[in-house]
Amino acid sequence: MLADAIEVYRSPSRKPCEERAFVLMAVGIPYELSQTLEGFCLWVEPSDLEQARSHLLLYQQESRRPPPVTVPPARLYDHAWVGSALYVLVLLVVAVAVSSGWGRLDAFEAGELNAGLVRQGQWWRAWTALTLHLDAAHIAANIGAGAWFGYLAGRLLGPGTAWALVVLGAGAANWLEALLAAADHRAVGASTAVFTALGLMAAYSWRERRTMTLRPAQQYGPLLAGVILLGWLGTSGEHTDVMAHLLGFAVGAALGALIAHDGLQRLWRRAPQWLGGALALGVLAVAWACA
Repeated sequence: MLADAIEVYRSPSRKPCEERAFVLMAVGIPYELSQTLEGFCLWVEPSDLEQARSHLLLYQQESRRPPPVTVPPARLYDHAWVGSALYVLVLLVVAVAVSSGWGRLDAFEAGELNAGLVRQGQWWRAWTALTLHLDAAHIAANIGAGAWFGYLAGRLLGPGTAWALVVLGAGAANWLEALLAAADHRAVGASTAVFTALGLMAAYSWRERRTMTLRPAQQYGPLLAGVILLGWLGTSGEHTDVMAHLLGFAVGAALGALIAHDGLQRLWRRAPQWLGGALALGVLAVAWACA
């Protein structure tokens, strides 16, 4: 028994007292554990009181677990499938039109990305090339990946806004490629748009979390996931246009980070989604009319 023992800790249950008794035992402070009508108590000698309180306070601070940090759910838009459906329809219509010779027999040559001709002023090729494909496997791969990434981007930004940014960004990426590549470089395919959509939603999700108190893995997770998918899907294959994929992702990421700005968000969220969809289709229509 301790002489003139003073209560240093009280708990309605036994386990917290036992945990703190173990702390006192570990630092060599004599104690007693007793049960009262109010619960359980720890007692120490008056000479050990301050030291015991100090150790128990330190234990309490170290064992206090911060509340789990959760990412609030993002605002999601309905009818994102509409944008993906129109994307698929545009690629299929252009494929049938070019293969059937509707309008002109040299439509493929008139619309492909030709770096030398783009530098000479034929800017429209940066957009018409997005709708052209070499064969069924080529268009099938871009339809599948583009429809899915476009759907996810549409859920985040709205289908009209997302596809307007994807079309504008992918065309800009093709134009940059034409400036950087050799003059005889030629390319076609919607894969640039696929990776523009991926970069768009990765950077937008990352910037949306900038004001949240999150762990680094949660803060940068979307951007890291986008880069991993870019490396996995965008650099494999014998005839893969790696430069186009990298530029598409980079331009999409820049657009995603830009429109996540609070002032711009308030602006584009007020715009009707049909307006963005009309802009995307209008850009492609104007480009083909110029071709």
